[in-house]
Amino acid sequence: MTQTISIGGIHEEERASWIPMIAIALGQMIMSFNVASLPVAMGGMVKSFGVPPTTVATGIVAYSMLVAGFVMLGAKLAQRYGALQVFRAAVGLFFISQVMMTFSPTAVVMITAQALCGAAGAVIVPSLVALIAENYTGRQQATAVGALGSARAAAGVLAFIIGGVLGTYIGWRPVFGILIAVSAIVFFLSFRLRRDHGRPDVEIDLVGVILAAAAIILISFGFNNLNRWGLALASPNAPFSFLGLSPAPILIVVGIVLGQAFLMWTHRRQEAGKTPLLALQVIDSPEERAAVYAMFAVVALEAALNFSVPLYIQIVQGRSPIATAVAMMPFNLTVFFAAMLIVHIYDRLTPRQIGRAGFILCTVALLWLAFVVRNDWSEVPVLLGLVVFGIGQGALVTLLFNVLVTASPKELAGDVGSLRGTTNNLAAAVGTAVAGALLVGLLSSIALTGIAASPKLTPELQAQVDLDNINFVSNDRLQTVLADTSASPAEVAEAVRVNTEARLRALKIGLLIMAALALVSIIPAGRLPNYRPGEIPSDETASESGRTA
Repeated sequence: MTQTISIGGIHEEERASWIPMIAIALGQMIMSFNVASLPVAMGGMVKSFGVPPTTVATGIVAYSMLVAGFVMLGAKLAQRYGALQVFRAAVGLFFISQVMMTFSPTAVVMITAQALCGAAGAVIVPSLVALIAENYTGRQQATAVGALGSARAAAGVLAFIIGGVLGTYIGWRPVFGILIAVSAIVFFLSFRLRRDHGRPDVEIDLVGVILAAAAIILISFGFNNLNRWGLALASPNAPFSFLGLSPAPILIVVGIVLGQAFLMWTHRRQEAGKTPLLALQVIDSPEERAAVYAMFAVVALEAALNFSVPLYIQIVQGRSPIATAVAMMPFNLTVFFAAMLIVHIYDRLTPRQIGRAGFILCTVALLWLAFVVRNDWSEVPVLLGLVVFGIGQGALVTLLFNVLVTASPKELAGDVGSLRGTTNNLAAAVGTAVAGALLVGLLSSIALTGIAASPKLTPELQAQVDLDNINFVSNDRLQTVLADTSASPAEVAEAVRVNTEARLRALKIGLLIMAALALVSIIPAGRLPNYRPGEIPSDETASESGRTA
């Protein structure tokens, strides 16, 4: 059994200095700033590298995939060699990756740089939680955990502001150049953190590392290529096929099977008295598993929305990065304040009540956006929808993390951090990949239907355009492409009309699908702890959770 404490139900301890928390928070912020800057820089990268926007999404997926795949290994490295030592080494690797990112000449180098960022993040993520547990206790520890969630949200806000301004007036590269300097600052500030010496007796389960990494990479890679290789049947772009089937869903299924194999192996290793890659005590109750499922859902929704909005603003509407920043600012500010302030209502509402309310807000917001969105993201009804979604998302991320942290003893802080990192980054990779595949797939289907139904777009014109690789393009780009064909002015106008309508319908349907996911996520939220801090859980609750308070 895992001894637990309820959120906020912690006795007062001697207060420690908050200066070490600056280094911890900045460690979180450099990672979050990096990945949040990619959607803002989408338009600039598309022009610089001459690639479609889905390639930029591959950079996001590469980062999240590496973090999710190796964060459990990072946690064990932190436990064996000391969280502070591996934290410093990872910040150094992050520094190198940002140098590559800033001066990347091609999209391949950009994606490689993001993969290195992910490798660094795989160590930084669990180290942050372990460093909080080492430097803070009691109420300060709960506050520090909330501050970590707020730092993530604050980095998102800054990424959109700084990325928008610099991307519009200078270029996208200086945005990542800033991280070179900040990562150096984090390294020097780390000397204010309390040193831990690690535990040389901690074993590293290499079989578990291989199973977990292979499972997560295959799942992420499969989702990322659903549109390119085919949802079911293999497309001409697929590297291979199995009896005519696309390799993308096959990779996903194999990844899920390997994930189950990892859990079986971990159980077997733990029963044998050996150190597992992930201590299963951190997910040994229904409430903890429900928190993981709910966290995956809300982060995937956030990633999908963070990809969809810049896609439409910069690629579809052809507007500047600063326009993206302005459009997303209400959402990011709301996430920041919701993540920071939600801790103040822990004494009034149970985690189950907050969780259900959060997903209800996300569902309502996405439904609202699906019905009110037009081709102008600055409209007040759209901004209202983003604010409501931000309230639900910000509250949920901090709440669910707190549920996991307070449910486990201090010595398992690294395992909680690795579980959080795996869940968050796998969800971000899947959410981004699915959003890209879903929207492009919807666009292609709707556009082909519109083209076939239009009497103005003749078969002769259609034969001159590559309809097998329909992707998101602005109307100006479409007109440039059609200028090289025999299209008449009337045919160009009709093609622009079909493109505009198809893009908007694809976005609306995509938002409705996201709303359905948010609605279904109320189910795991209903399994969160149902008692307030300081309350003794009822016998029924205790029997459900299998834990003692």
